[in-house]
Amino acid sequence: QVQLVESGGGLVQAGGSLRLSCAASGRTSSVGVRGWFRQAPGKEREFVATISQSGGSTYYADSVKGRFTISRDNARNTLYLQMSSLKPEDTAVYVCAAGFSTNSARSSPGYYDYWGQGTQVTVSS
Repeated sequence: QVQLVESGGGLVQAGGSLRLSCAASGRTSSVGVRGWFRQAPGKEREFVATISQSGGSTYYADSVKGRFTISRDNARNTLYLQMSSLKPEDTAVYVCAAGFSTNSARSSPGYYDYWGQGTQVTVSS
């Protein structure tokens, strides 16, 4: 089992920045792919960003490309999402995820085995 706990969410004005963190505990030695997803009220969960086990490969949704940066510190079992130039449409609950079946960066939720509870990000206009 792997437990994931997100932190760093909050209220920020449009154009501002936030850094999300996701700490993993438990059977972390086998974790491969990690990613961030988000869900806004009344909308489906959507992919945001993913990173390979080594950190050498990343992939972003078009809506956040150039504004968000995903990274990971495997020694600390922590995943990060640096968000800049935030827009009101970025408002959502951000959820981190971890998967065992692949070490490659993957955007499909099917590759992820464990999910956090989420942290709220609200961007005001």
